[in-house]
Amino acid sequence: MIYFDNAATSFPKPPMVARAMAGTLNKIGGNPGRAGHSLSLCGGRVIQRCREVLAEAFGAKAPEQVIFTSGCTEALNLAIRGMLHQGDQVLCSHGEHNAVMRPLKELEAAGQITVRVLKPNSLGLVTPEAIEEAVTPKTALCVLCHASNVTGVVQPVAKLSGTLKKFGIPLLVDAAQTAGVLPVSLGELGADMIALPGHKGLLGPHGTGVLVLGEGMLPRPLIMGGTGSMSERMRQPEALPDRYESGTPNLPGIAGLLAGARFALHHRAEIEAYEQELSARLRYGLERMRGIRVLGHPGAEKLGVVSFVPAFMDPGELADQLAAAGFALRSGLHCAPSIHQWLGTLHSGACRASVGIYNTEEEVDRLLEAVDRALGQR
Repeated sequence: MIYFDNAATSFPKPPMVARAMAGTLNKIGGNPGRAGHSLSLCGGRVIQRCREVLAEAFGAKAPEQVIFTSGCTEALNLAIRGMLHQGDQVLCSHGEHNAVMRPLKELEAAGQITVRVLKPNSLGLVTPEAIEEAVTPKTALCVLCHASNVTGVVQPVAKLSGTLKKFGIPLLVDAAQTAGVLPVSLGELGADMIALPGHKGLLGPHGTGVLVLGEGMLPRPLIMGGTGSMSERMRQPEALPDRYESGTPNLPGIAGLLAGARFALHHRAEIEAYEQELSARLRYGLERMRGIRVLGHPGAEKLGVVSFVPAFMDPGELADQLAAAGFALRSGLHCAPSIHQWLGTLHSGACRASVGIYNTEEEVDRLLEAVDRALGQR
């Protein structure tokens, strides 16, 4: 099977990821932060080292501002639910994933907040003018997807953050598709919080995610419980990261994330260039096929996500034929119905091929040949 579903999760992982995870299970085993014996302390040092690496990479002033979660979805929910209050307005882009839209719409349906979706320009980009037009005295948060998981289009987040700062509005960036691939940090993006998965561009295992908190960002916790600290108190600790990390930490996952992140961040610029080259090759080939519509304006900056819609067959049928030919792609709405509605593909969905570091030019060419054959059979 040739894997082209890296936007869902990167695969395969670098070999050191599995070794790091197995090492914690086979050699450490203790519960980090829950005892003073050597096995517990060793596990705690692994987690702290991962926190330090990610804090440096993503611009947190202190490692304690790196909060481990079960994934980007939990990180986004923590930031959204923890920052908003009754009567607040939230701004978001048209390209948000359901990890953003569903908690926002749930809060809106309960009458707690209002949501304003920012209209993009013809390139699919949010503009400073759209933000200025949408801001009201009740605007308390802006959530922006750094890059679409459908079109791959990269939003000009750094430019937009300047406009938000004029109004004092905090910015939460969903870096699900960009962390580990594009330059991402609190400073570079002008963000106040960044949510990211550990299992995509950072090449870590499933079930890992991070919320990076900027100065002054203290959302209310989603989950409360045992932290191994201040156990004499029945109220949740205020100190970071314990305020947000209740229960036994995912030591094997965080160890794997540390190994994957070290590799990905060390080679980030090379990874970005390589994935851009592969995805450009794929887009070029698809755009020259009759009966294929490639999503995303050609003039917009993109990353390695290529979605396309066949004119004379269902995208799911095409994906099934490609799977039978040995290719792993994804079809459907990709948990982002808002952007499909804007693209006019809400009912059809799309096929999505997303490249990764282990894909090759030969594999891209073989995929293009397989798509062409499938279209020719109609």
